[in-house]
Amino acid sequence: MSIARNDTSILGRWWWEVDRWTLFAILALCGIGVVLTLSASPSVAERIGADSMHFVRKQVTLLLPALCIMIGVSLLELRNIRRLAIVLVGVSIVLLMGTLVFGTEIKGATRWVSFGGVTIQPSEFAKPAFAVVAASFFSASRLGEDIPGYTMSTALYFVIVTLLLLQPDVGQSIILSAIWFVQFFLAGLPMMLVIVMALAGVMSLVGAYFIFPHVQSRIDRFLDPASGDSYQIDRAMDAFMNGGILGTGPGEGTVKNTLPDGHADFILAVAGEEFGLILCLIIVLLYAFVVLRGFTRVLNSNNLFVVLAATGLLVQFGLQALVNMASTLSLIPTKGMTLPFISYGGSSLIALAIGMGMLLAVTRSRPGGTV
Repeated sequence: MSIARNDTSILGRWWWEVDRWTLFAILALCGIGVVLTLSASPSVAERIGADSMHFVRKQVTLLLPALCIMIGVSLLELRNIRRLAIVLVGVSIVLLMGTLVFGTEIKGATRWVSFGGVTIQPSEFAKPAFAVVAASFFSASRLGEDIPGYTMSTALYFVIVTLLLLQPDVGQSIILSAIWFVQFFLAGLPMMLVIVMALAGVMSLVGAYFIFPHVQSRIDRFLDPASGDSYQIDRAMDAFMNGGILGTGPGEGTVKNTLPDGHADFILAVAGEEFGLILCLIIVLLYAFVVLRGFTRVLNSNNLFVVLAATGLLVQFGLQALVNMASTLSLIPTKGMTLPFISYGGSSLIALAIGMGMLLAVTRSRPGGTV
């Protein structure tokens, strides 16, 4: 783009302040997502009786608005990012409560609400909003402002996690817990409380195994694949074996024809079969680059809110990608979680665009060389 450094317009200042490398990495992930959706989704659409381009059209139709939302959010100043997050977390809590009353049940869980034919998963929007609001509470309390920031962030955390567990959605609860714990730690959590909370986390995971049958089933199948249905994992591993280093070629994969979630949670398997280890490593490197680049941007920041907000957003983004890829590779028990900007999923795409827009906004280079 030909924008002069002395351009003082909103777009001009944004272009020279925003982290363009992170922006380009996210755009690269989106491009890979479109290519893989074109390859993986037609067979899934035909199996459910839709035309072959059904999922492709829906994903591409949402992609442009998502990118516009990301750019639009990244243009906001810090105070407006906080306001947006507060509004979004409030709406998310209302919708999370709505899932328990009139939510759409899919595979035994009520995680979605429908309005006029549009299905929304509120938990996707709660994660980035919570990361920013909790960062605001923690930083305010740490800097001596007259608000009970630690108490408010803790209360907000328990409200959202309780609503998630009632759906139930243990995976999203774990990610939200990781965001809250890391931010609390950076804000000055005493070491004794770190130990107590770590033990509480382990006990919560053990409790989830005995309380939620689907969690117990997934862990049992992970430890002993012969104990239950491991069809998708088996097909995913076949895909990686077929692909090898260079892959079978675009559109030449066969496992996607029998992989139910090949366009969604297991899209990495399609990438492995058709494009091989090379593309899988590129995808991993892109996610690692976004996370490490984000931490590098805030490493020397003197704004505690920026540090905590960026950390929370990066933990969410990186952990979600890690969980999806590790599940597909059978390194951890399976968890229905999208691969950021690559898997099919409207709520996930829009929510991630908002979250990454917030990240780009808080990591912009402000006057004086500070982030």
